Amino acid sequence: MTAVAGAFALGASQLQAREFRSADVQPADYPTVKAVQFMSDQLKKATDGKYSIKVFANSQLGSEKDTIEQVKLGAIDFLRVNSGTINTICPAMMLPVLPFVFRDTAHMHAVLDGPIGDELLADCTSHGMVGLAFYDSGSRSFYTKVPIRSMADLKGQKIRVQQSDVWVSMMRMLGANATPMPTGEVYTGLKTGLIDGAENNWPTYQSSHQYEVAKYYTLTEHSMAPEVLLMSQRLYKSFTPAEQQAVRQAAKDSVPYMRKLWQEMETSSREIVEKSGVQVATIDKAPFQAAMKPVYDQFVTDPKLKALLVRIQETK
Repeated sequence: MTAVAGAFALGASQLQAREFRSADVQPADYPTVKAVQFMSDQLKKATDGKYSIKVFANSQLGSEKDTIEQVKLGAIDFLRVNSGTINTICPAMMLPVLPFVFRDTAHMHAVLDGPIGDELLADCTSHGMVGLAFYDSGSRSFYTKVPIRSMADLKGQKIRVQQSDVWVSMMRMLGANATPMPTGEVYTGLKTGLIDGAENNWPTYQSSHQYEVAKYYTLTEHSMAPEVLLMSQRLYKSFTPAEQQAVRQAAKDSVPYMRKLWQEMETSSREIVEKSGVQVATIDKAPFQAAMKPVYDQFVTDPKLKALLVRIQETK
């Protein structure tokens, strides 16, 4: 029996079990949903059956922005959200969203699994939420109707982006015309010519069938903005120190499980689109990276965040 589990062993079975609610906009079989279910199993073991978590997938509890507010109020207990959505509330979360801030997946994991990751998560504490863990969201690359082999090929292209000032600024620096648009409208936008291309990870490109109407995938890997697992600060403060530790440990334990599921999903999605005839291109990223300096200057102005950004970039 672990030390944390031992703290609950005496009398825990006599207490009324409680099932917490967790929100996710992704479908029930998505890696983030399964990871929180895994966390629930770990938490249940650690608390001798006292606590568990039920995940409400498919936006059952609302959009990401809606559920953020509910977590802050304590109406929802846990939440999985993308760091690109949360950075307007937790300023430090802007850093992992920046284009090309991570050299590759190994660099991202080294940053997020270490003290810098803990500092980023802690930034949400003063905003009514407790950051528990980072999940992978893959790398985002461009996919278009015409081949993109250099920055020059992007000039004038109408590229769908998330509804975010960072992404609009990024596209401007690359010479493209940013077209903010909800995810659900991208396929139709590509098919009708409203947009010339978009950018996302392999699973989204495949599962949304966007690969059927944008046959050129360019491995820029310009963003690896992670997912964030949060919980209500009100709930967290109601826990004993042993309960708080149990929740944190269960969340950390779910990370490698989630990453394994994500890697499997990513590999499968890439195989499907490549077999369909999609042309995948590897390019020189250096010019794209160099063009991002004005984006960094615009969105990282706080001295503390600038120092943290340097530490991220220097992490081996």
